[in-house]
Amino acid sequence: QLKEEIRRGFAALEDPLAELLDMLESSSDWKGKGHSLGYYITTELQLWIKEHPAVQQSGIKLKKLQARVLRTLAQCPANLLDPLISIYQLHTADRNYLLEHVSHLYQRGHYKEAAMLSIKLKLQPDQDVEKMCTPLLLQDKTNLVEDYVGEYPELQSKLLQILDTWCEPGFNIGNITRQYQGLSRYKPDKLNRKMLSKLVFRLLERFNVDPALCPNVINQRHLRTLNYLFYKRFVEKTMTQENWTDHVQSTVGENRWLQGHLIQLLISYCDLNTAARWAQRCNLPKEMLPYGVADELQKLQIQERVEEGVKADNYEESKKKDYYQLPIPRANIHFLQTWEETLPCWEKVLQPGQVVGIDMEWRPSFGMVGKPRVSLLQMALKDEVFLLDLLRLLEQAETEGEKEKLPRFIQMLYSDAAITKLGYGMSGDLNSLAATWSALKDTDKQAQGVVDLLKVDKQVDVLSPEQSYEDKGFRQPEKGLSLLVQHVLGKPLDKTEQLSNWEKRPLREEQILYAASDAYCLLEIYEKLCKDPASFGLSSDLTESLVGKPIIKPRAKKQLNKQDVPSPSGQQRKGSDKETLCPPAPISPEEFSVVCDNMLQGLGRYLRCLGVDVRMLENEDDHRKAAEIARQEGRVILTSGLPYQTLQSQVAEGRCFSVNCSEKAKEQALQVLKHFNVQVSLADIFSHCQ
Repeated sequence: QLKEEIRRGFAALEDPLAELLDMLESSSDWKGKGHSLGYYITTELQLWIKEHPAVQQSGIKLKKLQARVLRTLAQCPANLLDPLISIYQLHTADRNYLLEHVSHLYQRGHYKEAAMLSIKLKLQPDQDVEKMCTPLLLQDKTNLVEDYVGEYPELQSKLLQILDTWCEPGFNIGNITRQYQGLSRYKPDKLNRKMLSKLVFRLLERFNVDPALCPNVINQRHLRTLNYLFYKRFVEKTMTQENWTDHVQSTVGENRWLQGHLIQLLISYCDLNTAARWAQRCNLPKEMLPYGVADELQKLQIQERVEEGVKADNYEESKKKDYYQLPIPRANIHFLQTWEETLPCWEKVLQPGQVVGIDMEWRPSFGMVGKPRVSLLQMALKDEVFLLDLLRLLEQAETEGEKEKLPRFIQMLYSDAAITKLGYGMSGDLNSLAATWSALKDTDKQAQGVVDLLKVDKQVDVLSPEQSYEDKGFRQPEKGLSLLVQHVLGKPLDKTEQLSNWEKRPLREEQILYAASDAYCLLEIYEKLCKDPASFGLSSDLTESLVGKPIIKPRAKKQLNKQDVPSPSGQQRKGSDKETLCPPAPISPEEFSVVCDNMLQGLGRYLRCLGVDVRMLENEDDHRKAAEIARQEGRVILTSGLPYQTLQSQVAEGRCFSVNCSEKAKEQALQVLKHFNVQVSLADIFSHCQ
């Protein structure tokens, strides 16, 4: 009825366009959010005009209407912008006039409105990107900033260069923020270096801009990588000298600023002699060196240090005692770099009934832009291991124009149900493989006959990591695959090469042995678990229950089928167990209190929005703190991955839940709410202080 009434009204008006403005100017219901009567009338007129083009205005009359509508646009919500711009043909208006109008809005402090109108009227190329975006960043409106430069590569580069200059050492961001102190919703603390750095990396990735445009941010990230490498080598002691040296060299490169910081770190962690050796290696000018290092450099004579060789030999011997060793001869590890070399490998691997341990390696990104490229694909059989150099094979395939040959074999392997494929965290490996070779993007969906030992690991009854750590006296508690190898085979994996530069050729001997061990140990674990599943707390039908299940879980919304009831660990039980597990009675978010482990802060914030009583661990907190809080305050623990093993044993059954870490916060929240039967009502949303 309303629609008909509006249309009759328009037909009776002499000048519907002017009358609409009369209505909007003398009423204010349309200024709020949502679909007001003003909004409804405006959108109907937009449709009506298309059917009655004769009512359109032009010339002086249209210019007067455009001047009036611009005043209205300054106050109207986002949903009214498009209909009004369309009705009054603002895209045809004089550009300078529009820019002047937006400039007036800006000067009156209506920064958001000025930006939104500029986006709608495509005025950005004629505006100063720094001037338009700075107040928006100070109001924490980064999404609007992204939209503002979204369609203009030149403005994207300009914005990134501006943000990068704000990250220069010694630059005072206060000089910028001071100009906008009267700003509503003013959040100057949001413009700190850490936030800016995160924003720059997000924009570099989103807009696919060359990172070289942002040297300050890239340098800061490299400096954090350097600090991390020093921590891994000298505090954790989980990196070999060669591996560490490789990474330090590729991180620092020819950058004098980073080389200077490297020397300072070497003085703190090592000694003047080591700092002098690196200064010599980097060819640093004497004036750049601290006094003690310059002095040491003069004394330094280049000589082979015999004692280091002796130390290395002793270290190798102690390694053999403490860590898992490959049970096959070195001659049975084959490093394959050409298509011809891979043919005998495929012949053996693609035999029906074959069991293959599969692993992949890529260069660690240390938080830089872009997805990791798989450099090495390892396939272990009972008597030999094949290491496929994907970097060289991909290069060869591109030059010879035969890109599909290798992916075809990899897909044949994964889709053959008669071949058992063993992995650890296989879905992550396959995602990285798909990012490296687009022809492999659906391999995870077609996979059959796979056993992901990460899923078995979650069911294995083991000592807690702390106990095994104390028993063996290792520097760091083992985790992940290394911990599983320790529990099943007696010794952990030596992970000192894990963070190697896997793109550097030739690979070092230690890297080759590490890569082969990572794939081969899967065969030995699988064999032992199949022989005696009961002693590891597994059901006897281990092979039957694991082989052939798809690798990736469906999205959380579809994850819990009606016949499946979640178990306390967050893993699924099949419908046959249904009788023994009754779903809990429904509760409200107010009655549900949780403590989130520190890798699940996004989930914690999301649940808090829904009215759940949430406590979150800080980044530096130990996972065990979650169990203390849970016991003291009667909370459910939400965790993920390995900490679940430790935490579930410290609280009552069903009071610890393992969340899928690869899901987004919203999907994780749905999974948790469904599992604990929490019913959210409208009144619960934002009922807790955020």
